[in-house]
This record gives sequence, structure tokens and C-alpha cells, in this order.
Amino acid sequence: MSNYKFILSGGGTGGHIYPAVAIANELKLRHPNSEFLFVGSSDRMEMDKVPQAGYKIKGLWISGIQRKLTLKNIMFPFKLITSIWRSRKILKTFKPDAVIGTGGFASGPLLQVATLRKIPTLIQEQNSYPGITNKLLGKKVNTICVAYEGLEKYFPKEKIKLTGNPIRKDLLEVKGKHIEGKDAFRLIHSKHSLLVLGGSLGARRINELIEANLEFFEEQNVQLIWQCGKLYYERYKQYNELKYVQVHAFLNNMDMAYAAADIIISRAGAISVSELCIVGKPTIFIPSPNVAEDHQTKNAKAVADKNAAILIKEKDLEVEFQNQFSHLISNDEKRKELSKNIEALALVNATKDIADEVDKLLKR
Repeated sequence: MSNYKFILSGGGTGGHIYPAVAIANELKLRHPNSEFLFVGSSDRMEMDKVPQAGYKIKGLWISGIQRKLTLKNIMFPFKLITSIWRSRKILKTFKPDAVIGTGGFASGPLLQVATLRKIPTLIQEQNSYPGITNKLLGKKVNTICVAYEGLEKYFPKEKIKLTGNPIRKDLLEVKGKHIEGKDAFRLIHSKHSLLVLGGSLGARRINELIEANLEFFEEQNVQLIWQCGKLYYERYKQYNELKYVQVHAFLNNMDMAYAAADIIISRAGAISVSELCIVGKPTIFIPSPNVAEDHQTKNAKAVADKNAAILIKEKDLEVEFQNQFSHLISNDEKRKELSKNIEALALVNATKDIADEVDKLLKR
């Protein structure tokens, strides 16, 4: 059995971190004697989340370019040079057999140096519209794993592999754990449970919607698991005093949260959509309008057009939300239909398929 060394880099948000962890876990199953090292941005959430997943991580002093003139922009060239130098040192010391990037600013300098050193490299692009880091890396890496068709306009066609997005293994085993999930969150079994997800940092407009509708949810006999994000927790934690509301900055046991839910409200980032297809629960998507190419709306529309979820745009929440939610909570057949249809869209083998591509690189 071969002993390999893998470096994985990706971070800034859970959407970049969890795919990297999922890929690492699959590679660890295949090559149990191998070594793994993560590289992230030294001041971002991966520095906490990756060790929680059981992996070592090193940080780079790197961040993105802001759209307006700021001190961060002035510092960017210095951060980039420092990160390239540190990446060289990490690669020289660790000597990886393959380097895998899942997006985020830290993966830029690391994979750039790895390609110059002729180390086998793979990037995984989660979205229908690639981020700037992966766009720049696409011409240099060996393999590009994507979750959407039509990315030839951004990447060299011969390098593209359509795999889907990696999903945390525990989410593949959510089915049949509804009672266990409700018990984990000390929920009342006779009440419907609503899981609210705004991403790891939180979603201001979704949080405002939930706050404005707390009395409405109580009237509907609904209990909430509300993940408001770490940026908003101080503002909303007061609602933990309500018996039917649980406010969380972040949910570490996402499998149990998904299992406990009867209905889910979520943003429509690529990883969120992929996870929700696997989980197969009735979902209301409220996409962020403030992302590149409005790709969250495109993600959500692709699912809603197949009658597999409900899409409500932020601008329509005041008019549509209560009517849509009331209809869904009172209609068992509608919930069953949405669950069946969204589950049919799941790509359950994405993590395995990406690991297959890594194995191909190792054999080169």
C-alpha cells in the first residue's frame, strides 16, 4: 500500500472548506497510511474548522482584492509575495505527491507554486460561475473537476471532468435519522421543525425575515433551528429565550440538523444546493443577489424549474413568503413531492469521482 502525501487548500467559507475535507476523507479511506496537510488563510474560519475535522493546517497571510481603495488593497502585493514565499517553503518541506485546491484566496499562491514545481495539481470548482482564483489557475493545473456543464468558456475543455460537488460523508447517512435528529436538538416530535441556513457567516436578509416572522412561526406551530451566522449571533441570540427557537452561530452537527428538519430555508450556494439534493427535504431557496453573475439565483432556478424546491427572491419576500410557507407547512403531498424531486437531482458519487481523478494524477 502506497504512502502518499496530499496538500489540500481552500477556505474563506464553508463552501470551500467542506469540499476539501470531504475529498481528504475519501483519499484517507483509500490510502490510510498517507499524510495530509491543509493550507488556508491565516485569519479565516478554516483555521478552526479543519482541525475540528482532524487535519493539520498551515496559514498564509492572504486575502482578496476589495472593489474600493482600502488598506487591504494596498497590502495585497505584500501579502501575495509573502504567501508565495511561504507556499514554496511548505511544498519544499512537505513534498506532496498531489495538491488539490477547492477555491478561496489561499489556494491561489499555493497551487501557482505547485504547478511551477511540476507537482500534480487538481482544482474543484463548485459553482456555475468560477471564482477568480480558479479562473487564473485553470490554465496551469492538470485537472479541473466541475459541478456544472458549460464551463468550457472559463477552462480548457480537455482538462474538465464533470463530477458534481463533494458532500460530507455524514450527510449521505441522514435518511432514517429524523427521530434521532429531533432528539439531538431536544425538539418536540409532534411539531414541524424549520431549519434556517444562511451560510457560515450568515445572511442578513434571511435573518431579518426570520426575526420579522417569529410570531407567524409560533402561530404555525413551528419550532426553529436558526443558524444565523457568526456575524449576527450577538444580535439574535436573545431569541433563545423563546421555547420554540434555537439560535446558533454555527452548526457543527449538520447531519443531525438536516435529519431533524421537516422544512429547510437556505441560500443557494453550490455546496448548499448539492447537500440539499442529498438530504431530500422540502426546501425554500432565498438566493443571495450579491454574488458574481447572480449564480445563486441560477442554481436555485435550476432546481425550482424541476418542481424540486421553492424559489423566492429577496425582493419578493414581503409579498410571497408567508403564503408560500403556509401552503407548504399545511400540505403533506406538496412536501413529499418536493422531497422526491430534489432527491432525484442528487449526485451522490461526486467525492468518489474526484478522488478517482486524484488517483489518476498519482499514476502519471
